[in-house]
Amino acid sequence: MFRDLIYRFYQGRLEAAVRNREMPQHVGVILDGNRRYARKSEVAIGAGHRAGADKGEELVQWCDELGIPAVTLWVLSTDNFKRDPEELETIFSIIEEKIAALGEAQTRSKRRRIRAVGRLELLPASTREAIQRVERDTADYGPYELLVAVGYGGREEITDAVKRLIADRLTSGESLEGIASRLEPDEISRYMYASDIPDPDLIIRTSGEVRLSGFLLWQSAYSEYYFCDVYWPEFRRIDFLRAIRSYDRRQRRRGA
Repeated sequence: MFRDLIYRFYQGRLEAAVRNREMPQHVGVILDGNRRYARKSEVAIGAGHRAGADKGEELVQWCDELGIPAVTLWVLSTDNFKRDPEELETIFSIIEEKIAALGEAQTRSKRRRIRAVGRLELLPASTREAIQRVERDTADYGPYELLVAVGYGGREEITDAVKRLIADRLTSGESLEGIASRLEPDEISRYMYASDIPDPDLIIRTSGEVRLSGFLLWQSAYSEYYFCDVYWPEFRRIDFLRAIRSYDRRQRRRGA
């Protein structure tokens, strides 16, 4: 009881301090550790994924309350398709359920436009339909944004962007030599999955892994990183506030 009281007091102080400082405009989160959490808790792997999905919903609410305009959640990588088919089936079912719930929640909180980014053609038809439905239902919402990275890989995104750029230029009559000679980073940026969203200011990864694993590989050149030891389902609001505080304390020079 006393410990809970101290915890709430500390969280309140931390939140008050964070609200008075610079807030990131785009936060990307690598939701890592669902399976390890399940093993530690001695529950089914599917239960770990469900707990992680619930935590993702909580995080979006925290961002709403702090006024963070853009959020990207990495829920499934292209590498994850190597997992057991039964586990993948559970993951797809949870994604369908949660993305629908997030869409419905926008009528009660800040109205975020929801989009999925990744190689969506790899997903089951029912998952693609659920995504298309929520994208259609929230298409006119904003200015807040929620990107769900599913079937996503950073190298794949860059590859797809270059392919689309080349295809567009060839269609307009340019030669490959001409395309190559005039190719600039800003042009490639315009072909990324969600090119209208600003690059992430802060990227958070849970579970103690200290790497990005290709998350927003192109867009994260000037991002600040925050690594947290807890598994994703155990990530608390106080952990999130500490990440925001850490971001605020850093000097962002962008090469200057």
